[in-house]
Amino acid sequence: MAWIGTAEEILYELVQVCTMLMELFGICVLVSTAGRCFYRWLRKQGGIRLTLAQGIALALEFKMGGEVLRTVVVREWAELGILGAIIVLRGVLTFLIHWEIKNEETALEKEKAGLYAEV
Repeated sequence: MAWIGTAEEILYELVQVCTMLMELFGICVLVSTAGRCFYRWLRKQGGIRLTLAQGIALALEFKMGGEVLRTVVVREWAELGILGAIIVLRGVLTFLIHWEIKNEETALEKEKAGLYAEV
């Protein structure tokens, strides 16, 4: 039965590494999107808010995936409660960002329709 303890330690370490990778991916997506949007802002290009919102939403999905993965190795109810609260908050943020994306897409479509009507 000593192998169960070893398997548990291996699982714990594997989940920790995978969680860090998921969070690293989220950070990379966020930083690269922010850099790209800043460059587009400097060049006075449009659609920056939509691109930034989509990048933030994707980064949050990676971060939330890391939190969900972390629930696999939770050992106490208090820890699970904290993780649950984090997941709910990130879920609400993701919902709000997707709502913002939808509104921004609608505004861009109306703007394009207005430009085409003038031509």
